[in-house]
Amino acid sequence: MMGHENHSFTSDFILLGLFSSSQSSLVFFSFIFIIFIMTITENTVMILLILRDSRLHTPMYFLLSHLSFMDILHISNIVPKMVTDFLSGSRSISFAGCGIQIFLSLTLLGGECLLLAAMSYDRYVAICHPLHYPILMNDYVRVLMAGGSWFVGTVNSIVHTAYALHFPFCGSRAIDHFFCEIPAMLKLSCVDTTLYERGVYVSGLIFLLIPVSVIFASYVQILLTVLQMKSSEARKKSFSTCSFHMIVVTMYYGPFIFTYMRPKSYHTPGQDKYLAIFYTILTPTLNPIIYSFRNKDVLEAMKNMLKSNFLHQK
Repeated sequence: MMGHENHSFTSDFILLGLFSSSQSSLVFFSFIFIIFIMTITENTVMILLILRDSRLHTPMYFLLSHLSFMDILHISNIVPKMVTDFLSGSRSISFAGCGIQIFLSLTLLGGECLLLAAMSYDRYVAICHPLHYPILMNDYVRVLMAGGSWFVGTVNSIVHTAYALHFPFCGSRAIDHFFCEIPAMLKLSCVDTTLYERGVYVSGLIFLLIPVSVIFASYVQILLTVLQMKSSEARKKSFSTCSFHMIVVTMYYGPFIFTYMRPKSYHTPGQDKYLAIFYTILTPTLNPIIYSFRNKDVLEAMKNMLKSNFLHQK
C-alpha cells in the first residue's frame, strides 16, 4: 500500500496488471506472450499475402488487410508494456504513456468496430446481390469504408482521450487493469463523471450497437439466401463460415459492450480487465484464422509464396 500512496502524489499511474510474480502467473504470462507472437505473425503474413497475390486484390481482402493492420497495432499497444512490467517488476506508467495507450486503443477499437460492420456488408452484397457486387463494392466504396473507419475512430478517440485525461485523480493512482482503459480510470477520479459517461454511451451506440445491428442483419440475410441454395455442400460451407464469423463477432462485441455500456457504479474491481482480454488479445489472434486462413484462395496464395521463397533460396 505504501508504494501506491507514494505514487498518488506523482503524475504516474500504476497498472496492477493481470498477474503477480507467482509461479502460476509465469505460465499465464508465457501464454499471453505466445499469443502475442502468433498474432503479429498471422496478421503480418495475411497482409503480405494480400499485397503479393493479385487474386486477393478484392474489396473483401482489402478490408481484411486493414483489419490485420489494426490488430497488429492494437496488441502491440498493450502486450509489450505487460511483458516489460512483468519482467522488470515495475508497473508504473507515465501520464503521457497512459494517454497514448488510451488514444491508440480507442482509435483501433472504434475503427475495428466499424470495419467489421463494413466487412459484413461486403459479404452480404457478395452473397445476396452477386451481380451488383462490382458496382456496390467498387474501389471508391472500399477505400471510403476503410478510410472512414480509421478517420471516425481517430476523431472519437481524440475527443474521449482529451476529455478523460482532464479529470483530476486525487486519490490512489493504481489502475486495476493491464492497460489504461477509460472505464477503469474513471473509478480513480474524485469528481462526478456522470455527464462524461453519457458521452461514452453515445459513442457506444455509434461504435458498438449500430455496427452489431448491421452485422446481425447482414448475416440473417446471408443465411436466408443460403437456405435457398440447391447445393447442400454450399449450404453446409456457408453455415460453417457464418457460424465461425458470428462466434468471433460475439467474442469481440459482447465483452466490449458489457464494459463500455454499463454505469461506473456497476463495474466491479478487476472485472473489466478480464473482459478486455477478449477484444484486445484473443480476437486479434482469431481474426486472420477465421476470416482468412480457412479460405482456399488464401491457402493457395500461401503455397505460392512458400514455393517462390523456396525456389529463390535454391
